[in-house]
Amino acid sequence: MCLAIPSKIVKIENNMAVIDVDGVKREASLLLMEDAEIGDYVIVHAGFAIHKIDEEAALETLKFLKEAADYVDRLPKEEGEN
Repeated sequence: MCLAIPSKIVKIENNMAVIDVDGVKREASLLLMEDAEIGDYVIVHAGFAIHKIDEEAALETLKFLKEAADYVDRLPKEEGEN
C-alpha cells in the first residue's frame, strides 16, 4: 500500500526538490514534472514528484492525516504493546 502525502517544495536545484512535510525535509526528483515551482504542493512516489495539487486540497489532506494519527494515538494499547 502506498500513502500519498502532500509535500511542499521549499527548494529546487538541478531537477531535485527539497520537500517539507510538517517540518520533515526530504529530497525528491522533479524529472517527471514540467512546471514545478517553489511553494507548490506535490505528491511524491518512490522519490519522484508525480503530481501537483492545489494548496487548499493539500492542507485539507494534511489536516485529515493529522486527525487520523491523533485518533490512533488515543486508542487503548493492546497487551504486550509499548
